[in-house]
Amino acid sequence: MTRLSININKVATLRNARGENNPDLLKFATDCEALGAQGITVHPRPDERHIRYADVRALSPLVKTEFNIEGYPIPSFMDLVLEVRPRQVTLVPDAPDAITSSAGWEVEPNFDFLKGIVDRLHEGGIRVSIFTGTDPDNIRAAARVGADRVELYTKPYADGYAADRHAAVEPFVEASRVAHEAGLGVNAGHDLNLHNLAYFASHVPYLDEVSIGHAVICDALYLGIAQTIKSYRNALSND
Repeated sequence: MTRLSININKVATLRNARGENNPDLLKFATDCEALGAQGITVHPRPDERHIRYADVRALSPLVKTEFNIEGYPIPSFMDLVLEVRPRQVTLVPDAPDAITSSAGWEVEPNFDFLKGIVDRLHEGGIRVSIFTGTDPDNIRAAARVGADRVELYTKPYADGYAADRHAAVEPFVEASRVAHEAGLGVNAGHDLNLHNLAYFASHVPYLDEVSIGHAVICDALYLGIAQTIKSYRNALSND
């Protein structure tokens, strides 16, 4: 069963635009869980332009499914996640001013750095996922670093889906097989939506979790959040 984790960064962006607590981020997260989301994802950035560190601390005792915190492991991020101890931390190689994640880790050149981070997170009892592309050697390197999972960066799939969906998904099929053979779980995320998700989920084996935020919030503007979550769950064939 592939789990649906909803990234709520965009809800925080909307809240922050007015400087008040509307929409209520904490209520939205718990409502998403009640409506069928199987996880909540946040990506606190150093400038706190959407999710704030205080949000992470407030969400931690409220999330009853799986709490996934994404980010680049600067010291303040590490202090935060080791304090709240989410079920999963996803390590991404973003620059501090990045608008959104745009590439996965090159693991081998960062091997010692990542291994030290993974070891610290494991000491805190936290599952670790490393954001990567589909290169098989890079995925095997993630396993050697000690990661529990990889999160496959799916923008190339989304970009190629309309022209040739079979060609677009094939690297992810192979990447997932390689990850599974290396003992890694498989997550995926970036630009997955109601148009392309079902095909991806039905073709990529061993898919544990997808993390989707921007598309969910866009769809909810038209469908409402309850119907949106139901539609994404159906696309994953979980119901």
